[in-house]
Amino acid sequence: MNQMMPKSPGSDSAALLRLGEIGLANFAPYLMNRIMGRYNADLRDELASMGLTTPKMRSLAVLSVIDGLLIRDLAVYAVVEQSTLSRALDQLLADGLIRKTPDADDSRATRIFITEAGRASFERLWPSMSAIYSRMFDNISDEEHAQFVGTLQKMLNNVRKHNL
Repeated sequence: MNQMMPKSPGSDSAALLRLGEIGLANFAPYLMNRIMGRYNADLRDELASMGLTTPKMRSLAVLSVIDGLLIRDLAVYAVVEQSTLSRALDQLLADGLIRKTPDADDSRATRIFITEAGRASFERLWPSMSAIYSRMFDNISDEEHAQFVGTLQKMLNNVRKHNL
């Protein structure tokens, strides 16, 4: 069934609909997963040619914007489990793409910084990331794009567990 739901899913008066009644084409988590799956798949070959994985790419992307994050915060921003992130960071460190520094306020914590080589790797990857992102918004007006991003920001605020 691909009909729109009669009530907003956040509405208190919305009846509990089953997934089959909502339909995959109307279920936002399914659509978001499909979109991100396609985005990651479109980058996979280029990532592999650069010796990167999705967790490594996400880490470099975040660090290119917010450098010097604590590992736990980087895990949140990069949307990567901390154990997976630790392995990715070890590899990025070995490749000279990041550096680790003990946190000045907490000697048990570690801050991660992108190196010039890491920034250069990310800058080589960025045109492909940007092109794929732009393709997602083909035939979508600037106004629709802004509304969509605003809605995603509200949704993230509704579900997030961290103040990041």
